[in-house]
Amino acid sequence: MSEWTVYLSGEIHSDWRQEIEAAVSALSLPVTFTAPNTVHEDSDDAGAVILGEPESNFWRDHMGAKVNAIRTRKLISEADVVVVRFGEKYRQWNAAFDAGYAAALGKSLIVQHPPEFTHALKEVDGAALATCETPAQVAKILAYVISGALER
Repeated sequence: MSEWTVYLSGEIHSDWRQEIEAAVSALSLPVTFTAPNTVHEDSDDAGAVILGEPESNFWRDHMGAKVNAIRTRKLISEADVVVVRFGEKYRQWNAAFDAGYAAALGKSLIVQHPPEFTHALKEVDGAALATCETPAQVAKILAYVISGALER
């Protein structure tokens, strides 16, 4: 089996990434995981710390988003599969953008969210090749598509 790169995008307030990584590791699948910067404060502060504090919060967010986009664009473009999780705590507009960017690049997209988000995310789900509700389901999809073996 060849090495796969899986980009994990989305909410940063739970351990969903670690759940997927542990499940994939337990199956000895050849996967390298990448992700945006998940240290919220660092992500928010990147532009201002590196380039200098701007005069308004608008420009502070603008600079930080652009600096972070350098990483995000590169890692999504290099990924074989992009997983985007929408969690319950905050609205993840950046996750929706990542899903759209991945879809525009023709990336294989897996979206994960609770059932109550189905209506709000119908366009995002429509662009996905798989939509699921749990990190365990994501790991099972990855196991199947990488190994070709269906665990029953």
